[in-house]
Amino acid sequence: MTASDSRSHSFGQTEINWDKLDKTKFYVVGAGLFTGVTLALYPVSVVKTRLQVASKDTGERNAFSVIKGLLRTDGIPGLYRGFGTVITGAIPARIIFLTTLETTKVAAFRMLEPFRLSETGQAAIANGAAGLTSSLLAQAVFVPIDVVSQKLMVQGYSGHAQYNGGLDVARKVLRSDGIRGLYKGFGLSVMTYAPSSAVWWASYGSSQRLIWRFLGYAENKEGKPGVQKIVLVQATGGIIAGATASCITTPLDTIKTRLQVMGHENKSSVKQVVKDLINEDGWKGLYRGLGPRFFSMSAWGTSMILAYEYLKRLCAKDE
Repeated sequence: MTASDSRSHSFGQTEINWDKLDKTKFYVVGAGLFTGVTLALYPVSVVKTRLQVASKDTGERNAFSVIKGLLRTDGIPGLYRGFGTVITGAIPARIIFLTTLETTKVAAFRMLEPFRLSETGQAAIANGAAGLTSSLLAQAVFVPIDVVSQKLMVQGYSGHAQYNGGLDVARKVLRSDGIRGLYKGFGLSVMTYAPSSAVWWASYGSSQRLIWRFLGYAENKEGKPGVQKIVLVQATGGIIAGATASCITTPLDTIKTRLQVMGHENKSSVKQVVKDLINEDGWKGLYRGLGPRFFSMSAWGTSMILAYEYLKRLCAKDE
């Protein structure tokens, strides 16, 4: 048995590979499952976005005051501004992302076999490469959805325009800026989400293996771990991954969000946005919305990975 075979045996009990999945079931059930997770965590994105675009004179300077303001003016629907747009685009984007993620991960593990790296190192590189590649491809769908949904999230807030739904936003953006308007911040989105996805999946893959090694399963511990233990390890990996990625990429996310919600008449450069943020709040201005983003990425990451791993167990082909 080779070192690679040994490692596959060690962790094969806790992971389900792409070739073992019923793809049709995976996509159909997955669409419903991830819609539910997005529904639960969407308000955090609205709050984060509002904090990131708030001007110096805006009274709502923390998450609690933003929530209070939204509930006072719009009630619960205010916390779901742009939700319909996000769900419409999220399904095809998620299909692209997950398919690329799993196929790239398998290919990366195969390519790394001759290098005889440690299991943790191999997992970090393969998962990181898969996260990076899948995010790059998915941005083609995600960015226009991001632009439209974020304009809906901040409409009427801190001087931003009012709209009559997602189609109205898209129509006005196309009229003023053309197709490029829907891809405003595309470069920054790639620079934010691709590294974030790489860091997230690398952290998740490596932390999971470190935890399993700590528990003794890397040494071919007899017996398959129970579902409860597998879920606990996966949840812990999700929290670690979300916390790591949010701390590293929040400044880029803040700059990207500001650029995307600016109107046609308020065009600005990355350099100017950075200067404005520093003038308003000092260097901590680049970390506006870190609390909600930290919570969002940790909660979303944990919820998403548990839903994702559950989905894989649900859609595994019978041996």
